Amino acid sequence: MVLALDLQDFLLRARVLKLYRQALRISRRAPGDSKDELRQMIRQEMENNRTCKDKQRIRFLISDGLEKLKRLDETLDMQGR
Repeated sequence: MVLALDLQDFLLRARVLKLYRQALRISRRAPGDSKDELRQMIRQEMENNRTCKDKQRIRFLISDGLEKLKRLDETLDMQGR
C-alpha cells in the first residue's frame, strides 16, 4: 500500500526518521549493559506514537525528543571522560 504524502507530511516524516536514526547512533556510545535497554526504550517511544496524526503533537514530540537526545549526548560525553 502506497501512501500519498503532501510536502509538509513528507518533511515531518523525514524529521522523525532523522531523530530516530540520530538517537540510535548516540545509543551506540552507551555502556554495554545499558545499550540494549536504551535502544529498546527508543524503539518503544517511537512505536507508542506511531499512529499519531496530529501535526502539532508530532512537532512537539520531535522538539521534546531533540531535547532529550541532547541531554543524553551530554551525559554520555561526561561518562566518557
